[in-house]
Formats: sequence, structure tokens, C-alpha cells
Amino acid sequence: MGITEFITGAVLIIVFCYAITIYNGLIRLKNNVDKAFANIEVLLKQRHTELPQLVEVCKGYMTHEKELLLAITKARSLVQDAREEHNILRLGQAETEMRESLHQLFVSVEAYPELKANENFLALQARISVLEDLIADRRETFNESVRLNNTRIQQFPDLVIARSFNFIALEYLRFRAVGLLPVAIGSIHD
Repeated sequence: MGITEFITGAVLIIVFCYAITIYNGLIRLKNNVDKAFANIEVLLKQRHTELPQLVEVCKGYMTHEKELLLAITKARSLVQDAREEHNILRLGQAETEMRESLHQLFVSVEAYPELKANENFLALQARISVLEDLIADRRETFNESVRLNNTRIQQFPDLVIARSFNFIALEYLRFRAVGLLPVAIGSIHD
């Protein structure tokens, strides 16, 4: 074996190892996106179980707000469907509807002093508000993971490996701005 073959072989091994390193880095980024989404899913499931209780507590007091309570139930279902499908665009839209409905509910509660004083309602309101804050934090982490993934698959030489193995740009999870959900005093740090 001559020096030329040795150098050619060494270069090919280095290029192959470098390609493996890039591929593994892309896999790691994709897995981080999946992990970040799974963290959001956990919180969405928790909120999903709290919402029927909130609607039930409100039903007894809010006789004139049936449409609003139905909107929450519908939005809850849309979030669940989008979450199960891992459809990020639909999830963002459904989450926006959910947040808008919850905001309207918490604003409407002002007209019902008995409901505002109900301990079950206050506990559920505080729990859902905390979950909303946690969802917002996890969404930020998810979107940062998506940004890192999308940037990496667009950079040379990573894009060569990314295209070869069908790595694709991922969607950000976006919510439209909605009014802040009220938080019971002291609930965030309890």
C-alpha cells in the first residue's frame, strides 16, 4: 500500500466519521424537539383533566354563560385531537381558542360573586393559571429546540447529511396573544 492510498483511506475515514458526527448531532436535536413536545403534552394532559372540573363548578353558578362553557369544552376537545395527532399548527390554533375561552370565563366570573368566593373554583383557577404559565415556559423551550434544529439543517455541511436522511424543518408552536389569566394570590409559589 502506497502513501497515496493511505492518505486517501485516512481522508475517507475522517469524512465518514465527520458525517456520522453530523448525523448524530441532528438526531440529538430531533430528539430534543420530541422531548420538549412531550413536556408540553404532560402539562396539556394535566390541564385537560382540570377543565371538566372547572366547567362543572361554574355550571351551577353561571346560568347565562352556557355558550362560554360549551366553547371551553369544544376547545378542550380540539386541543386533545391536535395533541394526539402531533399537529403543531392545529395545536397552536386550538390552544389559542382554549386560552381565549378561559380568559373570557375568568373575566365573566367577576359578575358572579358567589362563584368568585367558591373554594373549589379558586383552587381550580389557581391550578389552571399555574399550568398556563408552565405551558408557556415549555412552549418557549420547544420553540428554541425547533429553532436549533431548523438552523442546523440549513447550515453547510450539515444540510448535505440532513437532506440525505430526510431531516425536515419543524414548525414552531405559536399562540395568538390573549389577555392574562388571573392568578390567585400566592398560587404561583405554593
